[in-house]
Amino acid sequence: MSSGPLIVLVGPMGSGKSTVGALLAERLGVAYRDTDADIVAAQGREISDIFVDEGEPYFRELERAAVRAALAEHTGVLALGGGAVLDEGTRALLAGLPVVYLSMDVEEAVRRVGLGAARPLLAVNPRRQWRELMEARRHLYTEVARVVVATDDKTPDEVADAIVDALELKDQ
Repeated sequence: MSSGPLIVLVGPMGSGKSTVGALLAERLGVAYRDTDADIVAAQGREISDIFVDEGEPYFRELERAAVRAALAEHTGVLALGGGAVLDEGTRALLAGLPVVYLSMDVEEAVRRVGLGAARPLLAVNPRRQWRELMEARRHLYTEVARVVVATDDKTPDEVADAIVDALELKDQ
């Protein structure tokens, strides 16, 4: 039985979970895993296609299962999809783990991801929808997080430094 992930990253789409997660894993000499990538690999199609073809409830079931498996199996750096914290069971599984919430404002999100068509929850009026998603999720990210790191105007290296310092980890 593993002790669980060394670091779990949560936050909105575009906050840098994948980029910072891979960087942290390399620095710390551990493996990196992304539950969205796990879903894409298992389904053989993109998340946006799953949303269109099967709907959000179906995707959320896949996400719950992927997060549960990753939390049980993975001991490195783990990035969760932006909506993973919506599930009460997932939030319970995250209790006591070294969860880092990567926060950012809407202007930073626009700069990073353009809030484009590849984001199925932002298809119409992306700025407003991003704000609404954050209003619904911000308290959940904060609830599960041991540490909050603002990513606005920071490089991935600066964010990784802040996480290593906050969790009192040692670079390899």
